[in-house]
Amino acid sequence: MRIRDPKTTALIFSSGKMVCTGAKSEEFSKIAARKYARIIQKLGYDVCFKEFKIQNIVGSVDVKFPIRLEGLAFAHGHFSSYEPEIFPGLIYRMQNPKIVLLIFVSGKVVLTGAKERSQTYQAFEKIYPVLNEYRK
Repeated sequence: MRIRDPKTTALIFSSGKMVCTGAKSEEFSKIAARKYARIIQKLGYDVCFKEFKIQNIVGSVDVKFPIRLEGLAFAHGHFSSYEPEIFPGLIYRMQNPKIVLLIFVSGKVVLTGAKERSQTYQAFEKIYPVLNEYRK
């Protein structure tokens, strides 16, 4: 099911659980989830809005400089996986905070796996000096 404001998509399961994706903020996610619950209620189902929680926050950033992924993959082999024939980005699995970063040669970075917004900021602050070190 989809709604236009906030622009989101929901997967609704027979168990009564729902997954809401595409919201631009935590607040919009909760608003959208409530709207979906209201729509389902209007269809005649008993609805109880409870146990709302954020499972995954995704963020992206452009560092505005190209990155040498081979060097980064070699130096940080424990945390990274880079196979350009399979996927063009380097997959960096940060331990603390537990975030996965997709790092591309262009300087674009996608951060995923956060439970709180602050974790994405913390992960970026940790990775930025490393990215700067492997600047082309």
